[in-house]
Amino acid sequence: MNQDRIPIKNIMLQSAKRKSNKENPDRFNLGNHIYVRKSKGTFQRLRRYVACFLLSLFFFLPWFSYNERQAILLDIGNQQVNFFCITIYPQDLKILFFFLLIILFSLFFLTMFVGRIWCGYFCPQTIWSFIYIWFEEKFEGSANKRRKQDSSVLTINIIIRKITKHVFWILIAFLTGLTFLGYFLPIKDLISNFFSFNSSFLVLLFSVLTYINSAWMRSIICIHVCPYARFQSVIFDKNTLMVAYDVNRGENRGKRSRQVDSENLGLGDCINCNLCVQVCPTGIDIRDGLQYECINCGACIDACNKTMSYMGYKPNLISYITKNRLLSLNTKIIKIKLFSCIILLLFMVGLFLLEIINLKPIGLTVLRDRNQLFKSNYLGEIENTYILKIINKTKKSKKYYLDIKGLNNISWYGKRLVQVRPGEVYNVPLSLGIYPDRLNLPVTKIQFIISDDEDFNVSVESRFIKGF
Repeated sequence: MNQDRIPIKNIMLQSAKRKSNKENPDRFNLGNHIYVRKSKGTFQRLRRYVACFLLSLFFFLPWFSYNERQAILLDIGNQQVNFFCITIYPQDLKILFFFLLIILFSLFFLTMFVGRIWCGYFCPQTIWSFIYIWFEEKFEGSANKRRKQDSSVLTINIIIRKITKHVFWILIAFLTGLTFLGYFLPIKDLISNFFSFNSSFLVLLFSVLTYINSAWMRSIICIHVCPYARFQSVIFDKNTLMVAYDVNRGENRGKRSRQVDSENLGLGDCINCNLCVQVCPTGIDIRDGLQYECINCGACIDACNKTMSYMGYKPNLISYITKNRLLSLNTKIIKIKLFSCIILLLFMVGLFLLEIINLKPIGLTVLRDRNQLFKSNYLGEIENTYILKIINKTKKSKKYYLDIKGLNNISWYGKRLVQVRPGEVYNVPLSLGIYPDRLNLPVTKIQFIISDDEDFNVSVESRFIKGF
């Protein structure tokens, strides 16, 4: 068994004993609702900058055009994916496979070395939850004020504030649902269709899901629904960067004034202010050790550093740190593991780029007649029937010439010159006939060749069956 792996039970119980909710009232109130206190600091500024950048991309990318079409569109109806100058059809699904594989492996690769950075800074659930919390603070006040208001009698002022908050929440959910669908349906058509009630159901469905997720569920998604947190015990090791509390430095906890020398009282640097609990979006106490609920957003670090600065103590009582560093051991990134992951990631990226480079502007698929492998026509020829599917992957109409290689003196029954519109899948039914004495084998390999006016050609192998 790998000694570097940290069992999930040890992760959750490696520090001080957990407190019950009654002993720590800063964690929950009014059932399981979490009142997240506002936190300021280096990591929260970084998180906001990242969130603003990602939100800008999300809301504005569907409106970008390239060559008179939507630049990014996963067009399910037309079975194609548009990404600027690249159009991917079902025949090119290897490209999407490599892309998704790179994304998945990168996520596990980052988690192995820098922990749950995805959850804290890039996950849509986290970003939208913090947006909703921000509006909650603007209209209802701080966490303590919201807690008191929710436990007291409702007044007209409180009701108006809550209604206004929900109006903005619903507006954000609507814009999110509309934009999300804009990646799968042309955004301009989607807006016009929404007001003509053609796409209203889908937009409202995704809007409702966003509203429920970000307004009501929030940490429930992270703790109980998302499977990513459950992989921590498999991916994490003693050299993984994580948010952790320095037990040796912080314990024993105890409140004191700035003038008191904590060493004379036998106290550590933790003054038990509980700010780390109050700012946590999932409502955990990081002093209880690493827990799968932790999303590594760094809010507790900023809150604790503010307290340490006020008390005149060293910062980073809570910090991004590895378990080996916490135990005063040497922290090292295992070179074999690191190089293996980098090489594998580069290999997958190379395959992805190779598929992009070899992406052909013409697609050709050959289907044989399954009902009748061969037949004799009125001229005494052996005849085979095919259907050629031609895909024009360019953005202009193209003329294609069809030819065959592998048989001589063959009769061609069907079109040899076709014109295909941009993005069209054009079916060409045809038959090939040849006299039996010109065939030496029961089954002959042939190649269908399609070429355009720019001398670009694609060939696909098939079979001509004489019979036995």
